Amino acid sequence: MGNPALITRGRFITVEGGEGAGKSTQVALLVAAFKRAGIDGLATREPGGSPGAEAIRRLLLEGETERWDAIDETLLFFAARRDHVAQTIRPALEAGRCVVCDRFTDSTIAYQGYGRGLPLAELRALQRFALGDFVPDLTLLLDLPVAEGLARAASRGATDRFERLDRDFHQRLRNGFLAIAAAEPERCTVIDASAGVDVVHRAIIAVVSARLGIALS
Repeated sequence: MGNPALITRGRFITVEGGEGAGKSTQVALLVAAFKRAGIDGLATREPGGSPGAEAIRRLLLEGETERWDAIDETLLFFAARRDHVAQTIRPALEAGRCVVCDRFTDSTIAYQGYGRGLPLAELRALQRFALGDFVPDLTLLLDLPVAEGLARAASRGATDRFERLDRDFHQRLRNGFLAIAAAEPERCTVIDASAGVDVVHRAIIAVVSARLGIALS
């Protein structure tokens, strides 16, 4: 019969964090947990998640590290995000599905704001212009030390243009994510991502169950 908490209204959960935090793995595990509970879940990602946004993803992640400046990146990210929301996320939520997204607007605030140095107020204004008042129901921030995250990312093989940026950038990035979570505790929860995959998954299940009132196992 499914979980009554999601029959009439879908929920939007985002998973954030720096490089190597295990976001894509945890997104897949969370959607599998929804399925076990009889809930129709959808895993998606940014940049990407719709045909138009996937085309922009290739522009953003491939090539040299300085292919785009911070403003170029921001405009491309929000163009991709607006299409993603319109084509994929909103229709799924309206159908009562639970959408779990690997990165969302917090990544732009962290990468292009805290990391690249763009004014946070201007990024927030662009967010409102592109998305209105659309925000996640819950954001899970997977946090771990920069050195560990970069080592994990490097172990996967080929790195993208963001992973190749210097360690100082990635430290600013981590600090930015933590600042976002501290400023919005009603939406964000910080989870220690340095633990094993199963430990992190259990922590996520506990947070989702408590915050959204959805019984998961």
